[in-house]
Amino acid sequence: MSALPDLLADRLTLGEGPDERVLAYRRGHPVTLGQFHAEVRALAAGLPEGRHAVNLCEDRYLFLVALCAVALRGQTTLLPPSRAPEIVIETLALHEQAYALGDAATQPGVPGYWPLPQPLARQDGPRPWVPAGDVAVIGYTSGSTGRPKPYPKTWEAFRIGCRQNLQALDGLWDPAAPASVLATVPSQHMYGMEMSVILPLLGGVAIDDGRPLFPQDVAQSLAALPAPRLLVTTPVHLRALVDAGVAMPPVAGLVSATAPLSAEVARAAEACFGGEMREVFGSTETCVFASRRTALDEAWTLLPGVVLSPRPDGTQVQAPHLQAPILLADLVELAPGNRFLLRGRQADLLEIAGKRASLADLTRRLLAVPGVHDGLVLQLDADEAGIRRIAALVVAPGLDEPRLLAALRQAVDPVFLPRRIRFVDALPRAETGKLPRAGMLRLLQD
Repeated sequence: MSALPDLLADRLTLGEGPDERVLAYRRGHPVTLGQFHAEVRALAAGLPEGRHAVNLCEDRYLFLVALCAVALRGQTTLLPPSRAPEIVIETLALHEQAYALGDAATQPGVPGYWPLPQPLARQDGPRPWVPAGDVAVIGYTSGSTGRPKPYPKTWEAFRIGCRQNLQALDGLWDPAAPASVLATVPSQHMYGMEMSVILPLLGGVAIDDGRPLFPQDVAQSLAALPAPRLLVTTPVHLRALVDAGVAMPPVAGLVSATAPLSAEVARAAEACFGGEMREVFGSTETCVFASRRTALDEAWTLLPGVVLSPRPDGTQVQAPHLQAPILLADLVELAPGNRFLLRGRQADLLEIAGKRASLADLTRRLLAVPGVHDGLVLQLDADEAGIRRIAALVVAPGLDEPRLLAALRQAVDPVFLPRRIRFVDALPRAETGKLPRAGMLRLLQD
């Protein structure tokens, strides 16, 4: 008898809760967990043979069905850093018996693409489950600091991480009335995976199937969901929503990640949406391991069981959901109360004429200039003399270089002023708002 609990602990049910629990909203209509399980079983029975599958579904509910059907079939989902055909093809080539599936009828340029049947069929049967130790997904880093790298995540790691993430969101809503989640980030990114796929699957919340972009669409999508509502987004998108001046339905909370969020934008977001702003900190390598209320706190609070060990070249992260410690490039300063302050990255630190600065702080000061809608300060590769000059990409339709530099001189030491400035219509941001270095360098060289 004592072996039974251990046996069950090695299993993970693909969807927690009673059959009548609302798991998702599709085009405004609730989808129960029981319906979801029936569609997962049917899709799994019809999937192609293989070992790996790239999930290209745009519809968040269909992404969730495909993720679980692939797992039920004993296959692993691949999450490339981009859904561009050439990146998908490169990812498929790295894995044995791999294919791509999605909710579009076709995917030009992607060989062997398998479209999901529309509408989804249903099949009766027992609750779908998988071994907890199976690899659920292989996520790839964004490539913002170099070549994308793969990081496998097991279902057990997601189960533990989901409990951690609920801790990070604690107090935003009453557990007796589970939240309805609207996410503007793609499911394929690890942040989107944690907060808009795993959270409804294992954390008891319901997810909207869409991914609205424009402020009016976000407002309409939120209004269609029952309260309490949670908006999962990014700093870039959040700033655009706040600046649009569109009246937003009240939310229980907002979640942001993928890039630093300023306290000013966090406070403006709380006023706009009427809910508390929680910023989470993590990476593809580590998943989420800390949070803060950015409108009030500069310091991050570690999630239960997480231990940080600062090093000269970064920070080692130990967490219950990690099989082994992970070394991040981020530099931190430990603080009392299981907290820490982020001090940038070793590669971002600048020292010129005996003075020090960081690219992150220079970017923050650039974005604070009136008239700057978006921008980034970066250090170029070494020239023939071995000098790595500072450059900036700027979205500021009403400014020119002299006016911008005059404004920056009020906040930045002259030795750290960018020597090359390129005004652009938009930065080459990925779906999550991140900026791959290769794309930035191309803009500066054009």
